Amino acid sequence: MKTVFVRYKVKPELADDNQRLIEQVFAELARDKPDGLRYQSFRLDDGVSFVHVATREGGADESPLMKVEAFRAFLAGIKDRCVEQPVQTEAKAIGRYDGL
Repeated sequence: MKTVFVRYKVKPELADDNQRLIEQVFAELARDKPDGLRYQSFRLDDGVSFVHVATREGGADESPLMKVEAFRAFLAGIKDRCVEQPVQTEAKAIGRYDGL
């Protein structure tokens, strides 16, 4: 299992557009339901910072997200939307609780 955190800040005037692009990713994920992927995205209180958390299971070298057309569209303009470029960090899970 591999978990990746990505954090970045967008230009204030593009924050809503960025969120809309992310929502399109989730719509496609809900429709296609790719196996072996857990994915979350958060917009922080400042309104311009975003965090994405993706966990993929199995030994695949490439994330299932790369097969999602809406995700590729989201990535296409990310550098132009950002004032702080995405920083990716890998993490190893210690535990998980799903009591919601």
